[in-house]
Amino acid sequence: MNWKKTMMLMLVVALSLPAFGQLKGTLGKLRKQAEDIVSGETPLSQEEVGAGLKEALNIGVGEAVSFLSAEDGYLGSSYKILVPEEAQNVVSKLKNVPGFGDVEQQLEEKMNRAAELAVAKAKPIFVDAITQLTFQDAMSLLMGDKDAATRYLERTTTQSLTDAFLPIIQESLDEVNAREYWRSAVTAYNRIPFVQKTNPELDQHVTEKALVGLFGLVEVKERDIRDNTALRNTELLQKVFAKQD
Repeated sequence: MNWKKTMMLMLVVALSLPAFGQLKGTLGKLRKQAEDIVSGETPLSQEEVGAGLKEALNIGVGEAVSFLSAEDGYLGSSYKILVPEEAQNVVSKLKNVPGFGDVEQQLEEKMNRAAELAVAKAKPIFVDAITQLTFQDAMSLLMGDKDAATRYLERTTTQSLTDAFLPIIQESLDEVNAREYWRSAVTAYNRIPFVQKTNPELDQHVTEKALVGLFGLVEVKERDIRDNTALRNTELLQKVFAKQD
């Protein structure tokens, strides 16, 4: 073979390589599509992944807010808000003071009622964070840990929820007469000889514990839909969460 024929052959081979690469890629895609059809699976689009995760989060958030905002949602559940630790001295000393024998029970009921009133305001803040999920966020959360979506909401909404909850908690505490009751309890406590004067605030404590309970229940709802296929009650949820199974 002379040099001209050799050069021509090399040129033909060089020109054919990109076409071969493209053909190989196309064949690979066709093969994957055929495998999906045979297995009964269809590829998920970006829109489906995003919409499916948002639907699941909306369901979980809606159920959590509905549960906790109902009467005894906090007070009668494992998410019950207890008297702050720094208030325990006040509570224990006042048990023997006339009119304050049940101070702890009264206080806990009032705090939890305030949280139940406030938590109803959480849903729009959650919905706003869910709406802003990108496809990359959604795919990462879908394939992440079983609490990945809850932790995302925690990161993106805690400050907004705190800002929204605190004035509502204050108003709600006043609505159920909690802060006035607490002031009278603290006043009675501070009159006891030799005690260290104190005045722990309820507002921040109730806000923080209300959010702990809310995120705790959202996490339960997230794990349920990840683990229990029976709870995936729409075609979209079934299709999207089948990918993480």
